[in-house]
Amino acid sequence: MTVMNKRKIAIFGSTGSIGIQALEVIAAHPDRFSVEVLTAQQNADLLIEQALKFKPNAVVIGSEEKYKQVKDVLFDKGIKVFAGAKAMVEVASWSSIDMVLAAIMGFAGLAPTLSAIEQGTPVALANKETLVVAGDIVMATARRKNVPVIPVDSEHSAIFQCLVGEPFSKVEKVILTASGGPFLGKKPNFLINVKKDHALQHPNWRMGAKITIDCATLMNKGLEMIEARWMFGLHPENIEVVIHPQSIIHSMVQFVDGSLKAQMGLPDMKLPIQYALGYPDRLANEFPRFSFRNYSSLTFEQPDTKTFRNLAIAIDAMHKGGNTACVMNAANEEVVHAFLRNRIGFLQMTEVIEETIAKIPFIETPTLHDYYECDQAAREHAATLINAIVI
Repeated sequence: MTVMNKRKIAIFGSTGSIGIQALEVIAAHPDRFSVEVLTAQQNADLLIEQALKFKPNAVVIGSEEKYKQVKDVLFDKGIKVFAGAKAMVEVASWSSIDMVLAAIMGFAGLAPTLSAIEQGTPVALANKETLVVAGDIVMATARRKNVPVIPVDSEHSAIFQCLVGEPFSKVEKVILTASGGPFLGKKPNFLINVKKDHALQHPNWRMGAKITIDCATLMNKGLEMIEARWMFGLHPENIEVVIHPQSIIHSMVQFVDGSLKAQMGLPDMKLPIQYALGYPDRLANEFPRFSFRNYSSLTFEQPDTKTFRNLAIAIDAMHKGGNTACVMNAANEEVVHAFLRNRIGFLQMTEVIEETIAKIPFIETPTLHDYYECDQAAREHAATLINAIVI
């Protein structure tokens, strides 16, 4: 076997769910990977712990108030310490990085991801909002720079794997699977009383709080449809969603001859993380294996977009294009933040998103500057609506 140089990985968002699991993958393959950079926004304690274990070249703490805490521990260890959003973007452009794992939550992941792509660094993309907000610009930049963007979302990793060796011109449609979340089959008279503790109980996946709430509202699947549109260069009408409660088939591709390819496996995010970090190699591991003996059936049904209107909103945004998805995403981040703090009801999240989209002027062909301005305007309007709600 050919001896390979270790791939130097920068994990942007190392203290989140994806970042933590990525470090588990790296620890299991010390001959293949090393850690070049770790970043976090607020969790200084865990960032320090990770840095002491993996000994990166540098760390970045987004919160400048926590810079001294991190620096005091790591500076004498030979680890460079930076702070602030500007440092995140600058470090992402380092030529010493072989691959960036973009796992910063939400809109904040856009600038560092673009910085890495501009540098020519391959990106393992776990931040779907980057493509939801500005997928046209991000993927155009990746094509111009000839930079690979490897998906980490389980659904997009599944599509990516199904497309290996296939001519893209022969793709008829992609089918994203959704578990349905904790409220599958529920109706509005039930959802009106839902609280965060119940919404955070996802039946299959171990994820961060924000994405778990998005799964409960089905907004996550809407975001993934928009992400798939830009990542794979698809027309909106060629993207479908099907509810698959067991989360064994992670997504499918249908080709022009009617055949379907599906990627299957147990619901474990370390699988797509490892695939992206190691691509094009498949690395052996000791993860639990799927067995048909444990599943008497795999079932499928259509999503209920009348009850879970966030999915319908996202589908409309995908078809409308322009800045609509950017506005929707900003409002969604604000309402999820408010819901997690018991300031807004489950169904009220949808109402705020709809009202915000209606309020912010439509821009058919936004620039990157437009996207930043629309994001800010949408957040401010959503925050005003949330402040007016009394639950």
